[in-house]
Amino acid sequence: MRVVLQRVSRASVSVDGEIVGAIGGGLLVLMGVARGDTEEEARKLARKCAEMRVYSDAEGRFNLSLIETGGEALVVSQFTLLADVRRGRRPSFAAAAAPEVAEPIVAAFAAALRDVGVRVETGLFGARMQVELVNEGPVTIIVDSDALDQPRRG
Repeated sequence: MRVVLQRVSRASVSVDGEIVGAIGGGLLVLMGVARGDTEEEARKLARKCAEMRVYSDAEGRFNLSLIETGGEALVVSQFTLLADVRRGRRPSFAAAAAPEVAEPIVAAFAAALRDVGVRVETGLFGARMQVELVNEGPVTIIVDSDALDQPRRG
């Protein structure tokens, strides 16, 4: 599983010209589910994202989390995050989970964010979506589920 977190002052996702999800300040979460990923990993990753200190405190240091700031989350499924571009010019998406496997995992991620008190909006799984955002900072962080519970180096 791979997520791209973008700290935003606002973000929305539309399908066929209609907004299906929108947030004010918080995190836009673009989420790619890989073959072999589980709902349990999604719940752990959601908690990590909600608790990640990506907001500045009074001294300007990243010491506050989405939970602590009362921010919202917009979760958008994006299988292209798992693109393999090592060979040729056409990306391979063979590492991405099948839609029927990925959809409940994305739903579990969103539910886990709600369980820790985050207001969550989502895109429409499998739809062709248009995402609009105002990146704040800009702050963009990539998190892979294989990094969960790994000891820190250095």
